[in-house]
Parts: sequence; structure tokens; C-alpha cells
Amino acid sequence: MQELTNAQKARIAIRTIKTVSDALALRGYYKPSGKSGQTLADGLKMLSPEIYGSMNDPRIIELKGLEYVLERLPRGIEKCNRIILTAQEEFEHTSFEIILPPKRRRTSYRVSDKEICFVITRGISEIYDLLTHLTFLNIEASKIFGQMKGRDGNLTREWLELEKVILQKTRLKGDELDKAIWNLSILLGRKFQETRECYEYLEQYADDRKDVNILFTIIHGLGKRVEDEKKSRDEELMVSFTPSLRDIIGNQSYSKKWAKDIKDKIFELGLENQPLHIISANMHSVLNLIYGYAAVYKPAKKNKTGDLYRSIHDLRANTETVKTYASKNGLHELPDTSGTHIDCQIIDIAKLGSVKFHPELRFLLSKKEKPVILVMDYAFGAQAFEAMDELLEPIETGDGIRKLNFKSISVMGKAGILPGKKGDIMLATSHVFEGTAHNYVVDNDLKKEDFGDSVNVYVGPIVTVFGTSLQNKELLKRFQTSSWKAVGLEMEGGHYQRAISSAMIRSHISKSVKTNYAYYASDNPLESGQTLASGSIGEEGVKPTYMITKIILEKIMALE
Repeated sequence: MQELTNAQKARIAIRTIKTVSDALALRGYYKPSGKSGQTLADGLKMLSPEIYGSMNDPRIIELKGLEYVLERLPRGIEKCNRIILTAQEEFEHTSFEIILPPKRRRTSYRVSDKEICFVITRGISEIYDLLTHLTFLNIEASKIFGQMKGRDGNLTREWLELEKVILQKTRLKGDELDKAIWNLSILLGRKFQETRECYEYLEQYADDRKDVNILFTIIHGLGKRVEDEKKSRDEELMVSFTPSLRDIIGNQSYSKKWAKDIKDKIFELGLENQPLHIISANMHSVLNLIYGYAAVYKPAKKNKTGDLYRSIHDLRANTETVKTYASKNGLHELPDTSGTHIDCQIIDIAKLGSVKFHPELRFLLSKKEKPVILVMDYAFGAQAFEAMDELLEPIETGDGIRKLNFKSISVMGKAGILPGKKGDIMLATSHVFEGTAHNYVVDNDLKKEDFGDSVNVYVGPIVTVFGTSLQNKELLKRFQTSSWKAVGLEMEGGHYQRAISSAMIRSHISKSVKTNYAYYASDNPLESGQTLASGSIGEEGVKPTYMITKIILEKIMALE
């Protein structure tokens, strides 16, 4: 029998994780320590994602992966043995504590010290994301439990010292901290400096009054949870999916309300007949490029204009000034109320007549029809299809079915790059779905020559992946070096394109609608130390982000 390559094994693992996750959501519950949970864990171990580093090494605890997951899960998750995934319920009128993770827009409620409820409003991708994180966390918890006791069955010296730290309610300092970190590094199988860096990284989220020594608390909580589970079946970790959640999966109910709110606002402003341009982006770059210069740089004060991208740094300290100015000159903010976590901005170009732009911006304002720009915040995975599909849907009015006058759809954001490095730019020629036969050719209006020579630009297929935390180096190399010649990977582009193609087929939008797809490289999953777990791209991301924004806006203005 022919032996499978590592890339083929990775594809099987991804398929296993997806299939089991779908089945568990329909079934309604599972125990990570049971057969279904073990199947998920085996699939994750077979895949061995780059972001989870040394997860498969039983001797050491994976710290970078732990940091990544903990920033995307609520505090206290390490102690919970009951985790519930549900649709939006009436939590607003309860005493349950709401918890928002630092780096993932998801809402959860602490029902008790050992029970947390996640409100799933962003579709199936959010379920995959959660189950993957919880599976990784459970694997690491089992490894920590294995370090609690020695061969004689007694608690190790390192664990006893850890318990002493847990009893302290104040932040460790000086020699006391060094000793505690040294002891913890032995328990974790890590170098002293690695453990210290992880401690310092997580401590940025500490609350000086009650929430300190976070790394120690989490390691202790994970180990104790598994110990309790071994002692009593009543303490076994259980993940449940409520019937209300199973009923809405794929029904797009949150996106329907989100899109309706946007269209209602467009009609309220009397902009329903104007040329409409959609930009999927962050909530600051379009705002800053259009309004920042006029809001902050006053000719009367003889400000030096400076380089466009350097001037962006000055705007960070003037966010409210820019917003205040923008709101008087055509900006309408639409904070999300639907639960999708996709905020929006409407910019009426007709109101920009008196706005001065940075000299490096080639914005040509037509004296005829004025376009309207709808900026929508990033969607999450498959949620992108639901949001775009509903947004492009015609509107039922008292006068019949009305179609908005869509002219262009631009998708910009961050992605993992395969042939380049952080800060480079990728332009999509197609979106290839990982693990399926679904592929979409992109008629991308953005070209390499639009960007000049000051940044590296790669043009080619972009892989739309199952999840950012499920990337395997061998599989990605296969996409890059085979006839696919893929240049990057991300989670939303293919889903957006699927919705756009569907809208064109159903004549919801014209086939002449321009599409722009550009991404800046936030990580390189093929390079050690450059995965998403290595941290934010930081200042390196400013120039490519604003360069993409600048070119998209210039294209929109040129269309008019």
C-alpha cells in the first residue's frame, strides 16, 4: 500500500476535524475525554499546526500556542468543566458576568466558576475555531496533569511550589519571581527565559487589584481540572450545543438583521440611488486617509505635511479629533447591534467638497454623481458569505423590489504569505478552498503595477482556509510549490467571492461590478517565529495597510 505524504495526512486530518465538529454540533454535546473528543485530539495531533508548535511533544508545554489561544478565550476557561455554545439568549437581563477575550470579538458569559456560555453569532467558522482552541487546551492540560506527580504517585516538589504561588494575592517581584519562574520552567519543560517571556506577556492582561500571576494561575487551573476529572465522572469536561444554536446554523439570521440595519440607514439618508462601493476593511484606514489630513494638519499652523505613511502615526493620538471632523463631513457610523460584531461606516462622498486631502492622494471628486462608500469591519471565516450574501440581496419596499446601485466590492485585510515575508502584499487571481473542490477565479481590478517599487507584491491564487490555527507546513508548501502556485492563505476571501458570484448569477448585482482583493502579510506560516503565534505585525503593517487603502480609494474615485 502506498504511503501517504505529510501533505496528504494533513488534508485527512483537516477533513476529520471538520467532519467530527459538524457531527458534534448536530449531536448536541461531547466530552473531550470521550471517544469523540479523542478523535478531535488525534486529528489535531496528526495535523500538527505550526501555530501550536510543540503540542505533540509530551515532555514540554507549548507556550506560544497557549498565549495565542488564551487571548481568544475568556479568562477562567482553564477551570471550567462545563462549556455551552448557544445562540443569542436574553443574557442582558441576568446577573451573569460578560467576558470579552482580548483578541477575538466573541461574547461569553460566566454562569459560575466552572461554567461558561459562548454566544455564537458568527456562524460555523466560530464553532470550528472554538473547538480547535478547546481541543488544544485540553491536550496541554493533560500534559500538565502528567507533570503533577512523580513516579511514587506523590505531588512533585515543583507542583507544591506552584500551589504556594497560587495562594499569594499580590504580584511576584524580584528574587521571589525569579525562583517561582525557575520552578515553573522545570514543571513545564521549558527554558527559564521562555517561561519568563510568557509570564510577562500574559501579565499585560492582569488586574492589579485581584488578577495577577496569570501564567501560574492558568497552569495550576488546567492541571487541577484534569485531576478533578480523573477523580469523578461528575467533574468531566462537557461541551454542549443548545438546540437554539443548532437551529440557526446556516440560517444567516444575524446577518439578515445586520444587512437590514445598513439598508435602512442608507434609505434614511436618502442615498439609495447613489453609486455604492463596499470595502471590507478595518475601521480606521479609510477614515484616516479621507479625513485625517484635514482634521489634524492645519495650514494656519504651518504644519509640515511629511510622508503619507509617516503622517499616519500622528493620527493615532487624534482618533476622536478625526472622527469628530469626519462626522461633520459625510461620515455616518453604524455600530453593530445584530450580534455579528461587524461594525460599519457610511461615507457620503458628496459631503467631501471642502475636505483637503494629503498631497500624495490622487482623489478625483466628480461633479456629477457622488459615490457612497460602505466600510464593513472584518467578518470571520464563513460568516463573510452570510454577510455579503445578505448585503447584496435586493430590498423589499412598498413599491416592490429595489436593488442598490453597487459599483465595486473591495476586500482588504491581513493574510499569511507563502513566498514572502511580513509586510509584503498579495493580490488574488483566484480563491481556492482548502480541502474542497470549490475554486473561484477573481477578476481583480488591482494590479501589481498599481503599487510601485517600494513594497514587494505577489500575485496568484489565495487559499481560503478552514481556520488560521489549523495550518500545516507541509500542506501549505504543497499549495505553494505545486501547479497551484498559491501566494497566501486567509479565511474570508473565498466566502466573499462565493457570495458575489451568487449575486451575479441571480442578477442581484451587475456583472460589471468591479472587485478588488488585496492582503498584507501578517505572518509567514512556513517560517519558524513568523506564525500568528509570534505576535502582531505591529508597525510593519502600517504602510501596506494604508497603501492598499489608498489604491482602492483612488480606484473608486476614478470610477466616478
